[in-house]
Amino acid sequence: VSLSLFQPQLFIVWGGYKLTGLIVPLIQLIMFGMGTSMSMKDFALVVQTPKGVIIGVVSQFAIMPTLGFLLASISKLPPEIAAGIILIGCSPSGLASNVMSYLAKANLALSVTLTSVSTILATFLTPFLMKVLGGQFIEIKASDMFVHILQIVIVPIVLGLLFNKYIKGKTTWLDKLMPTLSMFGIATIIIVITAAGSKSLLTIGPLLILVSFIHNTSGYLFGYWLGRVFKLGEKDCRTIAIEV
Repeated sequence: VSLSLFQPQLFIVWGGYKLTGLIVPLIQLIMFGMGTSMSMKDFALVVQTPKGVIIGVVSQFAIMPTLGFLLASISKLPPEIAAGIILIGCSPSGLASNVMSYLAKANLALSVTLTSVSTILATFLTPFLMKVLGGQFIEIKASDMFVHILQIVIVPIVLGLLFNKYIKGKTTWLDKLMPTLSMFGIATIIIVITAAGSKSLLTIGPLLILVSFIHNTSGYLFGYWLGRVFKLGEKDCRTIAIEV
């Protein structure tokens, strides 16, 4: 990543092929990998303990987009960067939050359920929130975003769920390979995006780091204490803070 920041020309075009073309298929691969680690059991807590799930999901899609919009408005960053900050706030947590919940001795079952529910709801809520909030900075075509999310997120996850149900365990080598492929995909995406945006990162990077730090720490703070306000247990509050 450091090399791609200071020598971006090495990671922009290879043999006449623009490496940014790898981003979408790699995201699809990562989402497929996420789907293979999920099952319908992950949604069970929605029925069993709906309070924690409802508070967690509402917190995530209320706190982070709002904070992102406020920070984008205050920071006076270029419109496309400001919209990117809002987009980060409007996006679900993904599998990283499950790992963090495990390490933090939080409620792992609740974390997995919140990740699953928020990922599905993001199909509709992310385009809607970006249209309302991000549309203040750049033109947002919510319908196009909805179609892209279906292609990039939902379809691969559904295929991953089907793989988990009918194939996983029968091809041990592939089960072991999927996490490695997902990690490779994430690393490659970060390298390519860093190279593509190196000029902006080198000029406004410090301010972006500050804004991201405030955005995330505020998310932890508000997520945790909103859980406390609704009298959730310590582990559940910790989980919601991480998910938010």
